[in-house]
Amino acid sequence: MTDTTRKHQATLEQAVQALHGRTFFAHYPENPQPDVYGADADAQGRAAYEARRGQQFAELQQGEPQGWAGQEDSPYEQQPLGITYPFYAPETLVRNAQEAFGPWRKLKPADRAAILIEALEGMKTRFFEIAHATMHTTGQAYLMSFQASGPHAADRALEAVAAGYEEQTRFPEEIRWDKPMGKYTISLNKSWRAVPKGVALVIGCATFPTWNTVPGMFASLVTGNPVIVKPHPKAILPIAIVVAEVQKVLLAHGLPATICQLGVDADDRLITKELAEHSAVKLIDYTGGTEFGNYIESLQSQGKTVFTEKTGVNSVILDSCDDLDKVAQNLAFSVSLYSGQMCTAPQNFFIPAQGVKVGDALVPYEEVVQKLVGAVQGLATNPKAAPHVLGAIQNPATQQRVEQLSQRGYRNALAHGKVDNPQYQNARTCSPSFYELDATDKEHFSQELFGPIMLAIKTKDTHESIRLAAELAREHGAISCAAYTTDEQLKEEIKDQMSLAGTAVSFNLTGGIYVNQNAAFSDFHVTGGNPAGNASFTNPEFVLKRFTWVGFREPA
Repeated sequence: MTDTTRKHQATLEQAVQALHGRTFFAHYPENPQPDVYGADADAQGRAAYEARRGQQFAELQQGEPQGWAGQEDSPYEQQPLGITYPFYAPETLVRNAQEAFGPWRKLKPADRAAILIEALEGMKTRFFEIAHATMHTTGQAYLMSFQASGPHAADRALEAVAAGYEEQTRFPEEIRWDKPMGKYTISLNKSWRAVPKGVALVIGCATFPTWNTVPGMFASLVTGNPVIVKPHPKAILPIAIVVAEVQKVLLAHGLPATICQLGVDADDRLITKELAEHSAVKLIDYTGGTEFGNYIESLQSQGKTVFTEKTGVNSVILDSCDDLDKVAQNLAFSVSLYSGQMCTAPQNFFIPAQGVKVGDALVPYEEVVQKLVGAVQGLATNPKAAPHVLGAIQNPATQQRVEQLSQRGYRNALAHGKVDNPQYQNARTCSPSFYELDATDKEHFSQELFGPIMLAIKTKDTHESIRLAAELAREHGAISCAAYTTDEQLKEEIKDQMSLAGTAVSFNLTGGIYVNQNAAFSDFHVTGGNPAGNASFTNPEFVLKRFTWVGFREPA
Protein backbone atom coordinates (compact mmCIF):
# COMPACT_ATOMS: atom_id res chain seq x y z
CA MET A 1 0.00 0.00 0.00
CA THR A 2 1.46 3.36 -1.05
CA ASP A 3 1.48 6.42 1.19
CA THR A 4 -1.23 8.02 -0.96
CA THR A 5 -3.36 4.87 -0.78
CA ARG A 6 -2.96 4.76 3.00
CA LYS A 7 -3.75 8.48 3.24
CA HIS A 8 -7.12 8.13 1.48
CA GLN A 9 -8.15 4.61 2.53
CA ALA A 10 -10.57 5.81 5.22
CA THR A 11 -12.25 8.22 2.79
CA LEU A 12 -12.61 5.46 0.21
CA GLU A 13 -14.10 3.02 2.72
CA GLN A 14 -16.49 5.68 4.00
CA ALA A 15 -17.63 6.42 0.44
CA VAL A 16 -18.25 2.72 -0.25
CA GLN A 17 -20.34 2.46 2.91
CA ALA A 18 -22.31 5.52 1.83
CA LEU A 19 -23.11 3.84 -1.50
CA HIS A 20 -24.76 0.99 0.38
CA GLY A 21 -26.49 3.06 3.04
CA ARG A 22 -27.96 5.69 0.62
CA THR A 23 -28.25 8.09 3.58
CA PHE A 24 -26.88 11.64 3.52
CA PHE A 25 -23.17 11.73 2.87
CA ALA A 26 -21.11 14.64 1.58
CA HIS A 27 -17.35 14.54 1.75
CA TYR A 28 -17.05 18.09 0.39
CA PRO A 29 -18.99 20.83 2.26
CA GLU A 30 -21.49 22.49 -0.08
CA ASN A 31 -21.59 25.96 1.46
CA PRO A 32 -18.79 28.43 0.65
CA GLN A 33 -18.23 29.34 4.28
CA PRO A 34 -15.02 31.10 5.29
CA ASP A 35 -14.59 28.86 8.35
CA VAL A 36 -14.50 25.82 6.03
CA TYR A 37 -12.60 27.10 3.01
CA GLY A 38 -10.76 30.11 4.41
CA ALA A 39 -11.58 33.79 4.78
CA ASP A 40 -9.84 34.77 1.54
CA ALA A 41 -10.88 31.76 -0.56
CA ASP A 42 -13.51 33.56 -2.61
CA ALA A 43 -11.37 36.63 -3.27
CA GLN A 44 -8.46 34.44 -4.31
CA GLY A 45 -10.68 32.33 -6.55
CA ARG A 46 -12.12 35.40 -8.22
CA ALA A 47 -8.64 36.85 -8.73
CA ALA A 48 -7.40 33.58 -10.20
CA TYR A 49 -10.29 33.53 -12.65
CA GLU A 50 -9.82 37.17 -13.63
CA ALA A 51 -6.10 36.63 -14.18
CA ARG A 52 -6.89 33.95 -16.76
CA ARG A 53 -8.90 36.23 -19.02
CA GLY A 54 -7.20 36.98 -22.29
CA GLN A 55 -4.47 34.45 -21.52
CA GLN A 56 -3.42 30.98 -22.62
CA PHE A 57 -4.41 28.14 -20.29
CA ALA A 58 -0.92 26.74 -19.85
CA GLU A 59 -1.41 24.30 -16.95
CA LEU A 60 -1.94 21.17 -19.04
CA GLN A 61 0.98 18.74 -19.39
CA GLN A 62 0.11 17.13 -22.72
CA GLY A 63 3.10 18.13 -24.81
CA GLU A 64 3.51 20.81 -27.45
CA PRO A 65 0.13 21.77 -28.97
CA GLN A 66 -0.62 22.27 -32.64
CA GLY A 67 -2.23 25.59 -31.83
CA TRP A 68 -4.42 27.50 -29.38
CA ALA A 69 -8.19 27.98 -29.49
CA GLY A 70 -11.03 29.36 -27.36
CA GLN A 71 -14.62 30.42 -27.95
CA GLU A 72 -16.05 31.10 -24.48
CA ASP A 73 -18.30 34.09 -23.74
CA SER A 74 -19.69 35.29 -20.42
CA PRO A 75 -23.52 35.17 -20.33
CA TYR A 76 -23.31 37.87 -17.65
CA GLU A 77 -21.20 40.28 -19.67
CA GLN A 78 -21.90 38.99 -23.20
CA GLN A 79 -18.21 39.46 -23.88
CA PRO A 80 -15.51 36.88 -24.83
CA LEU A 81 -13.36 35.51 -22.02
CA GLY A 82 -10.38 35.55 -24.36
CA ILE A 83 -8.94 32.37 -22.86
CA THR A 84 -7.29 29.96 -25.29
CA TYR A 85 -6.51 26.28 -24.76
CA PRO A 86 -3.96 23.99 -26.38
CA PHE A 87 -5.35 22.20 -29.42
CA TYR A 88 -4.32 18.67 -30.35
CA ALA A 89 -5.47 16.63 -33.31
CA PRO A 90 -7.64 13.61 -32.40
CA GLU A 91 -4.92 11.23 -33.59
CA THR A 92 -2.43 12.84 -31.20
CA LEU A 93 -4.81 12.61 -28.24
CA VAL A 94 -5.58 8.96 -28.96
CA ARG A 95 -1.93 8.04 -29.44
CA ASN A 96 -1.02 9.74 -26.14
CA ALA A 97 -3.81 7.85 -24.38
CA GLN A 98 -2.72 4.52 -25.83
CA GLU A 99 0.86 5.09 -24.69
CA ALA A 100 -0.34 5.94 -21.17
CA PHE A 101 -2.69 2.95 -20.97
CA GLY A 102 -0.09 0.42 -19.80
CA PRO A 103 1.24 2.22 -16.70
CA TRP A 104 -2.28 3.17 -15.57
CA ARG A 105 -4.00 -0.18 -16.02
CA LYS A 106 -1.25 -2.05 -14.18
CA LEU A 107 -1.88 -0.18 -10.93
CA LYS A 108 -4.03 -1.81 -8.26
CA PRO A 109 -7.61 -0.44 -8.07
CA ALA A 110 -6.93 0.90 -4.57
CA ASP A 111 -3.90 2.85 -5.80
CA ARG A 112 -5.81 4.34 -8.75
CA ALA A 113 -8.67 5.28 -6.43
CA ALA A 114 -6.30 7.00 -3.99
CA ILE A 115 -4.58 8.98 -6.76
CA LEU A 116 -7.98 10.18 -7.99
CA ILE A 117 -9.07 11.18 -4.48
CA GLU A 118 -5.81 13.11 -4.14
CA ALA A 119 -6.77 14.94 -7.35
CA LEU A 120 -10.19 15.75 -5.90
CA GLU A 121 -8.47 17.22 -2.86
CA GLY A 122 -6.52 19.45 -5.24
CA MET A 123 -9.76 20.37 -6.97
CA LYS A 124 -11.16 21.34 -3.56
CA THR A 125 -8.49 24.03 -3.16
CA ARG A 126 -9.81 25.58 -6.39
CA PHE A 127 -13.57 25.36 -5.83
CA PHE A 128 -13.90 29.16 -5.82
CA GLU A 129 -11.88 29.63 -9.00
CA ILE A 130 -14.02 26.91 -10.61
CA ALA A 131 -17.16 28.70 -9.34
CA HIS A 132 -16.29 31.96 -11.07
CA ALA A 133 -15.27 30.05 -14.20
CA THR A 134 -18.65 28.29 -14.16
CA MET A 135 -20.55 31.54 -13.69
CA HIS A 136 -18.94 33.12 -16.71
CA THR A 137 -19.28 30.14 -19.02
CA THR A 138 -22.71 28.74 -18.05
CA GLY A 139 -24.63 31.68 -16.61
CA GLN A 140 -25.31 29.87 -13.35
CA ALA A 141 -25.64 32.12 -10.34
CA TYR A 142 -22.73 32.22 -7.92
CA LEU A 143 -23.98 29.78 -5.27
CA MET A 144 -25.09 27.19 -7.82
CA SER A 145 -21.79 27.61 -9.67
CA PHE A 146 -19.90 26.95 -6.47
CA GLN A 147 -21.99 24.00 -5.36
CA ALA A 148 -22.67 22.24 -8.67
CA SER A 149 -19.19 22.59 -10.18
CA GLY A 150 -17.36 22.29 -6.86
CA PRO A 151 -18.43 20.13 -3.92
CA HIS A 152 -21.42 18.45 -5.59
CA ALA A 153 -19.34 17.53 -8.63
CA ALA A 154 -16.49 16.32 -6.43
CA ASP A 155 -18.90 14.15 -4.45
CA ARG A 156 -20.26 12.67 -7.69
CA ALA A 157 -16.68 11.96 -8.79
CA LEU A 158 -15.88 10.35 -5.44
CA GLU A 159 -19.06 8.28 -5.78
CA ALA A 160 -17.86 6.96 -9.16
CA VAL A 161 -14.42 6.20 -7.70
CA ALA A 162 -15.97 4.30 -4.78
CA ALA A 163 -18.29 2.33 -7.06
CA GLY A 164 -15.46 1.47 -9.45
CA TYR A 165 -13.15 0.44 -6.63
CA GLU A 166 -15.79 -1.79 -5.06
CA GLU A 167 -16.67 -3.57 -8.29
CA GLN A 168 -13.00 -4.25 -9.09
CA THR A 169 -12.34 -5.68 -5.61
CA ARG A 170 -15.59 -7.63 -5.24
CA PHE A 171 -13.85 -10.94 -5.96
CA PRO A 172 -10.51 -12.34 -4.71
CA GLU A 173 -7.47 -11.78 -6.85
CA GLU A 174 -6.38 -15.39 -6.47
CA ILE A 175 -7.36 -18.61 -4.70
CA ARG A 176 -6.42 -22.29 -4.49
CA TRP A 177 -9.37 -24.26 -5.87
CA ASP A 178 -9.83 -27.83 -4.56
CA LYS A 179 -12.40 -30.21 -6.03
CA PRO A 180 -12.80 -33.54 -4.12
CA MET A 181 -12.93 -36.49 -6.54
CA GLY A 182 -13.26 -39.38 -4.08
CA LYS A 183 -9.82 -40.97 -3.69
CA TYR A 184 -8.05 -37.86 -4.95
CA THR A 185 -8.52 -34.10 -5.21
CA ILE A 186 -8.06 -31.84 -8.21
CA SER A 187 -6.30 -28.64 -7.19
CA LEU A 188 -5.96 -25.53 -9.30
CA ASN A 189 -4.51 -22.11 -8.67
CA LYS A 190 -6.96 -19.55 -10.01
CA SER A 191 -6.56 -15.82 -10.44
CA TRP A 192 -8.58 -13.04 -12.01
CA ARG A 193 -7.93 -9.61 -13.43
CA ALA A 194 -10.30 -6.71 -13.97
CA VAL A 195 -9.15 -5.62 -17.43
CA PRO A 196 -10.03 -2.07 -18.57
CA LYS A 197 -11.50 -1.71 -22.05
CA GLY A 198 -9.21 1.01 -23.40
CA VAL A 199 -9.32 4.66 -24.41
CA ALA A 200 -12.34 6.53 -23.00
CA LEU A 201 -13.94 9.70 -24.35
CA VAL A 202 -16.08 11.98 -22.17
CA ILE A 203 -18.16 14.58 -24.04
CA GLY A 204 -19.22 17.50 -21.85
CA CYS A 205 -22.17 19.88 -22.04
CA ALA A 206 -22.42 23.68 -21.89
CA THR A 207 -24.63 24.05 -18.82
CA PHE A 208 -22.96 21.76 -16.26
CA PRO A 209 -19.37 21.38 -17.47
CA THR A 210 -18.05 19.57 -14.38
CA TRP A 211 -21.08 18.01 -12.65
CA ASN A 212 -22.09 16.12 -15.79
CA THR A 213 -18.52 15.31 -16.84
CA VAL A 214 -16.71 14.00 -13.77
CA PRO A 215 -18.86 10.89 -13.13
CA GLY A 216 -17.93 9.26 -16.44
CA MET A 217 -14.43 10.72 -16.34
CA PHE A 218 -13.61 9.31 -12.90
CA ALA A 219 -15.50 6.05 -13.49
CA SER A 220 -13.31 5.33 -16.52
CA LEU A 221 -10.13 6.43 -14.75
CA VAL A 222 -10.67 4.34 -11.63
CA THR A 223 -11.29 1.26 -13.77
CA GLY A 224 -7.94 1.73 -15.50
CA ASN A 225 -8.94 3.47 -18.73
CA PRO A 226 -7.09 6.55 -20.03
CA VAL A 227 -9.54 9.40 -20.62
CA ILE A 228 -9.88 12.18 -23.18
CA VAL A 229 -12.21 14.90 -21.91
CA LYS A 230 -13.89 16.75 -24.78
CA PRO A 231 -15.67 19.79 -23.27
CA HIS A 232 -18.33 21.88 -24.94
CA PRO A 233 -16.49 24.72 -26.74
CA LYS A 234 -18.49 27.32 -24.77
CA ALA A 235 -17.72 25.83 -21.33
CA ILE A 236 -14.12 24.66 -21.12
CA LEU A 237 -12.47 26.47 -18.21
CA PRO A 238 -14.19 24.71 -15.25
CA ILE A 239 -13.31 21.20 -16.43
CA ALA A 240 -9.89 22.31 -17.71
CA ILE A 241 -9.00 23.19 -14.12
CA VAL A 242 -10.10 19.73 -12.96
CA VAL A 243 -8.08 17.99 -15.69
CA ALA A 244 -5.05 20.10 -14.72
CA GLU A 245 -5.37 18.94 -11.11
CA VAL A 246 -5.59 15.29 -12.19
CA GLN A 247 -2.50 15.68 -14.37
CA LYS A 248 -0.62 17.35 -11.53
CA VAL A 249 -1.23 14.37 -9.24
CA LEU A 250 -0.40 11.83 -11.96
CA LEU A 251 2.97 13.46 -12.58
CA ALA A 252 3.68 13.60 -8.84
CA HIS A 253 3.25 9.82 -8.76
CA GLY A 254 5.56 9.22 -11.68
CA LEU A 255 2.75 8.52 -14.12
CA PRO A 256 2.07 10.01 -17.56
CA ALA A 257 -0.08 13.13 -17.41
CA THR A 258 -1.70 11.92 -20.64
CA ILE A 259 -3.67 9.32 -18.70
CA CYS A 260 -6.17 12.19 -18.54
CA GLN A 261 -6.19 14.72 -21.38
CA LEU A 262 -8.25 17.70 -22.40
CA GLY A 263 -9.25 17.71 -26.06
CA VAL A 264 -10.72 21.00 -27.27
CA ASP A 265 -12.12 21.98 -30.64
CA ALA A 266 -10.12 24.37 -32.76
CA ASP A 267 -12.07 27.45 -33.79
CA ASP A 268 -12.37 25.99 -37.27
CA ARG A 269 -12.24 22.26 -36.53
CA LEU A 270 -14.72 20.25 -34.45
CA ILE A 271 -13.14 17.04 -33.21
CA THR A 272 -15.91 15.19 -31.33
CA LYS A 273 -16.95 12.92 -34.20
CA GLU A 274 -13.35 12.17 -35.15
CA LEU A 275 -12.65 11.07 -31.58
CA ALA A 276 -15.91 9.16 -31.14
CA GLU A 277 -15.44 7.21 -34.37
CA HIS A 278 -11.76 6.41 -33.78
CA SER A 279 -11.29 2.65 -33.63
CA ALA A 280 -9.15 2.89 -30.48
CA VAL A 281 -11.86 4.70 -28.50
CA LYS A 282 -13.75 1.99 -26.62
CA LEU A 283 -15.80 3.96 -24.08
CA ILE A 284 -17.89 7.11 -24.60
CA ASP A 285 -19.78 9.21 -22.05
CA TYR A 286 -22.09 11.85 -23.49
CA THR A 287 -24.32 14.57 -22.07
CA GLY A 288 -26.32 16.83 -24.38
CA GLY A 289 -29.04 17.00 -27.00
CA THR A 290 -30.94 13.97 -28.23
CA GLU A 291 -30.00 14.18 -31.91
CA PHE A 292 -26.25 13.97 -31.29
CA GLY A 293 -26.87 11.56 -28.43
CA ASN A 294 -28.64 9.19 -30.79
CA TYR A 295 -25.64 9.35 -33.09
CA ILE A 296 -23.34 8.52 -30.17
CA GLU A 297 -25.55 5.57 -29.22
CA SER A 298 -25.41 4.32 -32.81
CA LEU A 299 -21.66 3.82 -32.37
CA GLN A 300 -22.41 0.86 -30.13
CA SER A 301 -22.73 -1.14 -33.35
CA GLN A 302 -19.00 -0.54 -33.80
CA GLY A 303 -18.25 -2.29 -30.52
CA LYS A 304 -18.07 0.84 -28.37
CA THR A 305 -19.58 0.99 -24.89
CA VAL A 306 -21.68 4.13 -24.60
CA PHE A 307 -23.22 5.98 -21.65
CA THR A 308 -25.66 8.80 -22.50
CA GLU A 309 -27.75 11.47 -20.85
CA LYS A 310 -29.96 13.25 -23.39
CA THR A 311 -33.04 15.46 -23.28
CA GLY A 312 -36.35 14.57 -21.69
CA VAL A 313 -39.85 15.89 -21.09
CA ASN A 314 -40.29 16.30 -17.34
CA SER A 315 -43.77 16.34 -15.84
CA VAL A 316 -45.56 17.58 -12.74
CA ILE A 317 -48.74 15.71 -11.72
CA LEU A 318 -51.00 17.86 -9.54
CA ASP A 319 -53.81 15.99 -7.80
CA SER A 320 -54.16 17.01 -4.15
CA CYS A 321 -52.16 18.61 -1.36
CA ASP A 322 -52.41 20.16 2.09
CA ASP A 323 -51.10 23.63 1.23
CA LEU A 324 -51.30 24.85 -2.38
CA ASP A 325 -49.32 28.02 -1.65
CA LYS A 326 -46.33 25.97 -0.45
CA VAL A 327 -46.63 23.70 -3.48
CA ALA A 328 -46.70 26.71 -5.81
CA GLN A 329 -43.65 28.24 -4.13
CA ASN A 330 -41.69 25.02 -4.40
CA LEU A 331 -42.55 24.56 -8.08
CA ALA A 332 -41.88 28.23 -8.85
CA PHE A 333 -38.37 27.85 -7.49
CA SER A 334 -37.90 24.60 -9.42
CA VAL A 335 -38.76 26.17 -12.79
CA SER A 336 -36.86 29.38 -12.03
CA LEU A 337 -33.66 27.76 -10.79
CA TYR A 338 -30.98 28.54 -13.38
CA SER A 339 -33.80 29.70 -15.66
CA GLY A 340 -34.95 26.16 -16.32
CA GLN A 341 -31.61 25.21 -17.94
CA MET A 342 -31.42 21.93 -16.05
CA CYS A 343 -32.14 18.46 -17.38
CA THR A 344 -34.29 17.87 -14.30
CA ALA A 345 -36.34 21.09 -14.54
CA PRO A 346 -40.12 20.56 -14.71
CA GLN A 347 -41.92 21.57 -17.91
CA ASN A 348 -45.39 20.00 -18.23
CA PHE A 349 -47.83 20.71 -15.39
CA PHE A 350 -50.78 18.30 -15.61
CA ILE A 351 -53.80 19.76 -13.81
CA PRO A 352 -57.27 18.11 -13.72
CA ALA A 353 -60.06 20.18 -15.29
CA GLN A 354 -62.05 20.06 -12.05
CA GLY A 355 -59.06 21.41 -10.11
CA VAL A 356 -56.83 20.28 -7.27
CA LYS A 357 -58.07 19.07 -3.89
CA VAL A 358 -56.61 21.08 -1.02
CA GLY A 359 -57.65 19.58 2.27
CA ASP A 360 -61.40 19.11 1.98
CA ALA A 361 -61.87 21.85 -0.63
CA LEU A 362 -61.54 21.70 -4.42
CA VAL A 363 -59.53 24.57 -5.89
CA PRO A 364 -60.62 25.21 -9.51
CA TYR A 365 -58.17 24.70 -12.37
CA GLU A 366 -58.03 28.44 -13.16
CA GLU A 367 -57.13 29.29 -9.58
CA VAL A 368 -54.41 26.63 -9.51
CA VAL A 369 -52.86 28.16 -12.63
CA GLN A 370 -52.99 31.62 -11.09
CA LYS A 371 -51.36 30.35 -7.89
CA LEU A 372 -48.46 28.99 -9.93
CA VAL A 373 -48.25 32.15 -12.03
CA GLY A 374 -48.26 34.34 -8.94
CA ALA A 375 -45.49 32.36 -7.28
CA VAL A 376 -43.29 32.44 -10.37
CA GLN A 377 -43.93 36.13 -10.97
CA GLY A 378 -43.24 36.95 -7.34
CA LEU A 379 -39.86 35.26 -7.51
CA ALA A 380 -38.89 36.67 -10.92
CA THR A 381 -39.66 40.24 -9.83
CA ASN A 382 -37.97 39.97 -6.43
CA PRO A 383 -34.88 42.17 -6.85
CA LYS A 384 -32.98 40.41 -4.07
CA ALA A 385 -33.77 36.80 -4.97
CA ALA A 386 -34.25 36.72 -8.75
CA PRO A 387 -30.63 37.29 -9.93
CA HIS A 388 -29.36 34.64 -7.50
CA VAL A 389 -31.97 32.07 -8.54
CA LEU A 390 -32.42 32.60 -12.28
CA GLY A 391 -28.82 33.44 -13.16
CA ALA A 392 -28.27 34.11 -16.87
CA ILE A 393 -29.10 32.34 -20.13
CA GLN A 394 -26.13 30.30 -21.36
CA ASN A 395 -27.06 30.06 -25.03
CA PRO A 396 -28.80 32.79 -27.06
CA ALA A 397 -30.75 29.98 -28.77
CA THR A 398 -32.52 29.32 -25.47
CA GLN A 399 -33.79 32.89 -25.32
CA GLN A 400 -34.81 32.69 -28.97
CA ARG A 401 -36.80 29.55 -28.20
CA VAL A 402 -38.74 31.39 -25.51
CA GLU A 403 -39.45 34.30 -27.84
CA GLN A 404 -40.53 32.04 -30.71
CA LEU A 405 -42.92 30.14 -28.45
CA SER A 406 -44.67 33.41 -27.57
CA GLN A 407 -45.61 33.76 -31.24
CA ARG A 408 -47.36 30.39 -31.58
CA GLY A 409 -50.75 31.52 -30.35
CA TYR A 410 -50.92 29.49 -27.14
CA ARG A 411 -52.98 30.86 -24.23
CA ASN A 412 -50.40 32.86 -22.32
CA ALA A 413 -50.85 32.87 -18.56
CA LEU A 414 -47.49 34.56 -17.92
CA ALA A 415 -45.24 36.34 -20.40
CA HIS A 416 -41.45 36.13 -20.18
CA GLY A 417 -39.41 39.20 -19.36
CA LYS A 418 -35.95 40.45 -18.45
CA VAL A 419 -34.54 39.83 -14.97
CA ASP A 420 -32.61 42.81 -13.66
CA ASN A 421 -29.16 41.99 -12.33
CA PRO A 422 -27.61 45.02 -10.60
CA GLN A 423 -24.12 43.47 -10.67
CA TYR A 424 -24.20 42.61 -14.37
CA GLN A 425 -26.29 45.11 -16.30
CA ASN A 426 -25.62 43.38 -19.62
CA ALA A 427 -26.57 39.89 -18.44
CA ARG A 428 -28.59 37.76 -20.86
CA THR A 429 -31.68 36.98 -18.75
CA CYS A 430 -35.20 35.67 -19.20
CA SER A 431 -37.92 35.01 -16.64
CA PRO A 432 -40.23 31.97 -17.00
CA SER A 433 -43.23 32.05 -19.32
CA PHE A 434 -46.37 29.98 -18.69
CA TYR A 435 -48.72 28.70 -21.39
CA GLU A 436 -52.00 26.78 -21.18
CA LEU A 437 -52.80 23.80 -23.39
CA ASP A 438 -55.37 21.02 -23.46
CA ALA A 439 -54.58 17.33 -23.12
CA THR A 440 -55.54 16.91 -26.78
CA ASP A 441 -52.62 19.18 -27.82
CA LYS A 442 -50.13 16.38 -27.25
CA GLU A 443 -47.96 17.26 -30.25
CA HIS A 444 -47.30 20.67 -28.67
CA PHE A 445 -46.09 19.38 -25.28
CA SER A 446 -44.31 16.16 -26.29
CA GLN A 447 -40.84 17.64 -26.73
CA GLU A 448 -38.36 19.28 -24.40
CA LEU A 449 -38.55 23.09 -24.54
CA PHE A 450 -35.23 23.75 -22.86
CA GLY A 451 -35.21 26.90 -20.77
CA PRO A 452 -37.65 28.92 -18.62
CA ILE A 453 -40.86 27.53 -20.13
CA MET A 454 -43.88 26.12 -18.27
CA LEU A 455 -46.90 24.43 -19.84
CA ALA A 456 -50.15 23.99 -17.92
CA ILE A 457 -52.02 21.05 -19.46
CA LYS A 458 -55.69 20.61 -18.57
CA THR A 459 -56.60 16.93 -18.23
CA LYS A 460 -59.85 15.03 -17.71
CA ASP A 461 -58.65 13.74 -14.33
CA THR A 462 -55.51 12.63 -12.50
CA HIS A 463 -55.59 9.22 -14.16
CA GLU A 464 -55.22 10.93 -17.54
CA SER A 465 -52.42 13.10 -16.11
CA ILE A 466 -50.56 9.96 -15.04
CA ARG A 467 -51.15 8.27 -18.38
CA LEU A 468 -49.83 11.26 -20.33
CA ALA A 469 -46.79 11.76 -18.10
CA ALA A 470 -45.88 8.07 -18.42
CA GLU A 471 -46.45 8.05 -22.19
CA LEU A 472 -44.20 11.07 -22.66
CA ALA A 473 -41.48 9.45 -20.57
CA ARG A 474 -41.65 6.19 -22.51
CA GLU A 475 -41.80 7.81 -25.93
CA HIS A 476 -39.63 10.90 -25.50
CA GLY A 477 -37.75 10.37 -22.25
CA ALA A 478 -37.92 12.01 -18.83
CA ILE A 479 -35.33 12.49 -16.11
CA SER A 480 -37.56 13.77 -13.31
CA CYS A 481 -41.20 13.84 -12.30
CA ALA A 482 -42.89 15.73 -9.47
CA ALA A 483 -46.21 14.54 -8.10
CA TYR A 484 -48.56 15.99 -5.51
CA THR A 485 -51.23 13.76 -4.04
CA THR A 486 -52.59 12.88 -0.61
CA ASP A 487 -54.29 9.77 -2.00
CA GLU A 488 -52.25 6.63 -1.29
CA GLN A 489 -53.85 4.66 -4.12
CA LEU A 490 -53.01 7.38 -6.63
CA LYS A 491 -49.50 7.59 -5.23
CA GLU A 492 -49.05 3.89 -5.89
CA GLU A 493 -50.49 4.26 -9.39
CA ILE A 494 -47.98 7.05 -10.11
CA LYS A 495 -45.11 4.96 -8.71
CA ASP A 496 -46.15 1.96 -10.77
CA GLN A 497 -46.65 3.76 -14.08
CA MET A 498 -43.65 6.09 -13.84
CA SER A 499 -41.34 3.28 -12.72
CA LEU A 500 -42.38 1.28 -15.79
CA ALA A 501 -41.50 4.42 -17.76
CA GLY A 502 -38.06 4.50 -16.10
CA THR A 503 -38.63 7.84 -14.37
CA ALA A 504 -37.82 8.86 -10.80
CA VAL A 505 -40.63 10.62 -8.90
CA SER A 506 -40.46 13.23 -6.14
CA PHE A 507 -43.68 13.32 -4.09
CA ASN A 508 -45.15 16.28 -2.25
CA LEU A 509 -42.05 18.49 -2.04
CA THR A 510 -42.82 21.80 -0.33
CA GLY A 511 -39.72 22.73 1.63
CA GLY A 512 -36.06 23.26 0.80
CA ILE A 513 -35.71 20.21 -1.47
CA TYR A 514 -36.63 20.53 -5.14
CA VAL A 515 -37.31 18.12 -7.98
CA ASN A 516 -34.22 19.47 -9.81
CA GLN A 517 -31.79 18.27 -7.18
CA ASN A 518 -30.03 14.91 -7.01
CA ALA A 519 -27.80 13.94 -4.11
CA ALA A 520 -24.60 11.97 -4.61
CA PHE A 521 -24.42 8.62 -2.81
CA SER A 522 -28.22 8.52 -2.56
CA ASP A 523 -30.06 9.49 -5.77
CA PHE A 524 -29.43 7.73 -9.06
CA HIS A 525 -29.25 10.35 -11.80
CA VAL A 526 -31.15 9.24 -14.91
CA THR A 527 -32.36 5.63 -14.91
CA GLY A 528 -31.31 4.44 -18.34
CA GLY A 529 -34.87 3.13 -18.66
CA ASN A 530 -36.27 5.60 -21.20
CA PRO A 531 -35.06 7.65 -24.21
CA ALA A 532 -33.63 10.40 -21.97
CA GLY A 533 -30.50 8.31 -21.54
CA ASN A 534 -29.16 4.77 -21.52
CA ALA A 535 -27.15 5.03 -18.30
CA SER A 536 -27.52 5.98 -14.65
CA PHE A 537 -24.83 7.35 -12.43
CA THR A 538 -23.78 5.95 -10.25
CA ASN A 539 -25.21 2.43 -10.29
CA PRO A 540 -23.03 -0.71 -10.64
CA GLU A 541 -23.59 -0.95 -14.41
CA PHE A 542 -22.08 2.53 -14.80
CA VAL A 543 -18.70 1.12 -13.81
CA LEU A 544 -19.03 -2.61 -14.58
CA LYS A 545 -19.22 -2.01 -18.32
CA ARG A 546 -15.87 -0.20 -18.29
CA PHE A 547 -13.83 -3.37 -17.65
CA THR A 548 -14.05 -7.14 -18.10
CA TRP A 549 -13.14 -10.00 -15.80
CA VAL A 550 -10.53 -12.37 -17.18
CA GLY A 551 -9.54 -15.57 -15.34
CA PHE A 552 -6.39 -17.71 -15.28
CA ARG A 553 -5.91 -21.19 -13.88
CA GLU A 554 -3.24 -23.86 -13.67
CA PRO A 555 -2.59 -27.01 -11.64
CA ALA A 556 -1.54 -26.27 -8.08
